[in-house]
Amino acid sequence: MAGANLSATEVTALFLSLGTLLAGARLAGELARRFGQPAVLGEIIAGVLLGPTVFGNLQPAMFTYLFPTSGGTAIFREGLGHLAVSLFLLVAGMEVDLSAVWRQGRAAIAVSFAGILVPFTLGFGGAWLMPAALGFEGQGVEPLYFALFFATALSISALPVIAKTLMDIGLFRSDLGAVVISSAICQDLVGWIIFALILGLIGHDSANAKPVADTVIWVLAFTAGTLTVGRWLLHKVLPYVQAYLSWPGGVLGFVLSLTLFGAAFSEWAGVHAMFGAFMVGVAIGDSPHLRERTRATIEQFVSFFFAPLFFASIGLRVDFIAFFDVVLVALVLVIACIGKIVGCGLGARFAGRPWRESWAIGCAMNSRGAMEIILGTLALQYGVIGERLFVALVIMALVTSMVSGPLIQRILKRTKARRFADHLGAKAFVARLRAADRFEAIRELVVAAAAQSGIDVEAATAAACDRERQMATGLSNGIAVPHGRLPGLQSPVAAVGLARAGIDFDSPDGAPARIIILLLTPVDDNGVQLDLLADIARAFADPHMRDQVMQVTSYTEFRALLKAERAA
Repeated sequence: MAGANLSATEVTALFLSLGTLLAGARLAGELARRFGQPAVLGEIIAGVLLGPTVFGNLQPAMFTYLFPTSGGTAIFREGLGHLAVSLFLLVAGMEVDLSAVWRQGRAAIAVSFAGILVPFTLGFGGAWLMPAALGFEGQGVEPLYFALFFATALSISALPVIAKTLMDIGLFRSDLGAVVISSAICQDLVGWIIFALILGLIGHDSANAKPVADTVIWVLAFTAGTLTVGRWLLHKVLPYVQAYLSWPGGVLGFVLSLTLFGAAFSEWAGVHAMFGAFMVGVAIGDSPHLRERTRATIEQFVSFFFAPLFFASIGLRVDFIAFFDVVLVALVLVIACIGKIVGCGLGARFAGRPWRESWAIGCAMNSRGAMEIILGTLALQYGVIGERLFVALVIMALVTSMVSGPLIQRILKRTKARRFADHLGAKAFVARLRAADRFEAIRELVVAAAAQSGIDVEAATAAACDRERQMATGLSNGIAVPHGRLPGLQSPVAAVGLARAGIDFDSPDGAPARIIILLLTPVDDNGVQLDLLADIARAFADPHMRDQVMQVTSYTEFRALLKAERAA
């Protein structure tokens, strides 16, 4: 038994390697954020620099000491990687709001269905007809499984990256943002189920594997049970956990225990542990009893320790220079972008969106981010793909995530900037809102807007409140922009109200809204709403500006402050 223990040298190397990975990943992740890029980009670059691509070539002896490929240290690091990716999928699952899919109805279903079908068809057809050109090396895997994996890899989107991109460009709470988020939720759910089944098919030849039929049955039963009975039980149990156990330790222990049980079950069923963790995250995140602070604590616990270690370790797996194939990278990138943008764009157009918005939705859904990288990593571990295709998939995931935001902004850009203040009048400015909740605030602002423009109060209130029920319109930093489309309206109408105490608009950061801007736009002009929302995001980006707004007492002071801010 003594021989099974790690030696002092191995323990020292283990702690040094984990410390080096974590420090490098966090530093590079923060630098990436400073340049407006997702943290995962910096974390992977840190791994590439510390891996065989750079550090391994410059200091091979030190690299072998810190990151051995065999022995107890390597086994521990591999186990930590399994735990890290499972916890990351827990957080990703918690982002899934199943009710958002139903609220968006036809648009979400059309975009998600076409966004899976078109890239899946292109990916499968390409990998089946020309496998060698797409990196298939006959590595002991059936060509059918390779084609199924490649098709699935092109079909999935990265919900966390998409949400962050929409927040950065001020479209997260817009109608376009609601369609994109709900579609991405649906695609993630379907994509991970398909991938779990493919992993079951790939592993069915191993000695301990279950029959394929058993794996399929267990995956479908686990999914159905988690999303029905499991959700119901969690809704009942969570209030007691949060009421009678210590915070945040008690809730964290409860959630992580469930995650590990779910991960263990899915691994036993013949698919990767991450699938069970993802489904547990979906069930937990969908509970209305999960506090926002609890959700944020779990996300930070995972995102600032486990996730950086996992994504940095990706760079340790292969030499990105030795296995870089420019033709393969270009081919994968082209097929991936065409399939996803065209598929989602056509789905959005079928749902009634104008062409300009449809292509913007396609570009938003094209972000692959961390999810693509996780799929590629697992496929490499299972021997489905080789190093060349793995490198191509990682590069594709990073490039699509980086260009998504700029492409959306370019597609939606108008020749003349639209300002929300151009549609605001003195009577539509309320210096002190009397409302106690968001729906009262919406009605109070509609009444003010009607005094300015003569719109129908009841119709406008119904339009804005219906939109609010579909998806909350609270932004971060104390801003809320309730909005709606009004039949018969010829030009946009705006109203502004200030709530000193703040009103809960279910904002992403949990802060109450103090500056509330109502937007009513024509039904047949989809682009104007996006332009005005983007203008509002720019106008109130500066915290000093937001503080000054709360000091104004009249419409004149408010308009003067806006003009001074824009001039600066």
